Amino acid sequence: MSNDVKRNEQVDELKEAAEASGEEVQGGEPQAEQGEVSELDALKSQVQEFQEQMLRSQAEMQNVRRRAEIDVEKAHKFALEKFVKELLPVADSLEKAVESTEGQGNAGELVASIRQGVEMTLSLFVSSLKKFNVEPLNPVGEPFDPQQHEAMSMVPAPDAEPNSVVAVVQKGYLLNGRVVRPAMVVVAKAQDAPKIDEQA
Repeated sequence: MSNDVKRNEQVDELKEAAEASGEEVQGGEPQAEQGEVSELDALKSQVQEFQEQMLRSQAEMQNVRRRAEIDVEKAHKFALEKFVKELLPVADSLEKAVESTEGQGNAGELVASIRQGVEMTLSLFVSSLKKFNVEPLNPVGEPFDPQQHEAMSMVPAPDAEPNSVVAVVQKGYLLNGRVVRPAMVVVAKAQDAPKIDEQA
C-alpha cells in the first residue's frame, strides 16, 4: 500500500502542478496576446512603410524615365541647330545676290542667267531647309515679339501700328518651332501725343 500511497501522492502532485501551470498559462495569455498584438502592429506598420517606399521609388523611376525620354527627344529634334546656324549665312548670301540683280533687266543676258541660277539655287536650298523643319521668320506687319525678333531701330511710321515690324534687315529662322536666329527688324515708333498748350 505504501507504493499505492506514493503513487497517489505523485499523481496528486502532478495534478496540482498541471493545474498550477494551467493557471499560469491562463494568467499569462493576456500578456502574451498583448505582446503578439503589439508585435503584429509593428510588423504591419513596417510593411506599410516599405510599401510606401516602394511606391515612391517606382514613381521616381517613372519620372526619371520620362525625363530621359524628353531629353532624348529634344536631342534628336534640335541636333541640327549648330549645323543650321552655319548654313544660314549661305542662304543670306544667296538672297542678297538675287536682290542685287533686281531692276537690272537691261544689264544683259549674262546677268539674267546668273540671277536665274542663283534663284534656283536659293529655292533648292530653302526647300532642303524645310525638309528638316527649318522655317524662315519674315515678320513684316506683325507685332514686335522679343522672343523672335531683334529690334535694330525704331522709326516713325504713320501707316503702321506702333511696335509693329515695318522692315526686316535680316530674316530669322526657326528649327522645329524654336528660334535658331532672331529676325533683325525695324520697329514702328508710337506717334508722339499732341502737346497741350497749358498757357492758352
